[in-house]
Amino acid sequence: MLSKFTTAALAATLSLAASAAMAGAGDYTFEPLNPEMKKGDDITLAIRLTNKRTGKPVSDAVVFKTRVDMAPDGMAEMESAVTPLPSKEPGVYAFKTDLPMAGRYQVTLSAKVQGEPDTVTGKVIVKATK
Repeated sequence: MLSKFTTAALAATLSLAASAAMAGAGDYTFEPLNPEMKKGDDITLAIRLTNKRTGKPVSDAVVFKTRVDMAPDGMAEMESAVTPLPSKEPGVYAFKTDLPMAGRYQVTLSAKVQGEPDTVTGKVIVKATK
């Protein structure tokens, strides 16, 4: 027969394990710092990665795949090159790209977050104006 202490410890352990198992790639979100900007070359996109459960920025992620295209306006083939830039703020990932025409652009990012076994993937829409 288990003591009350052993039973409580076992319950706490199972609860922690269940919480850890529920954490996943869906617990993170990408959002643009500036969702609207002027069209042009060498535009800096700044994207924040946030842990939705804690509300805190995630500064130790490794963004390994990015794509910028005009898929929201039906022109996914209109893709721009993306170059990573140094971050100036924790949890913010910056990229240089071209937004050659006015319209909506989709930024697709894939990142590895420390301690998270799954890849975190997100899509962010930004708008380029004249």
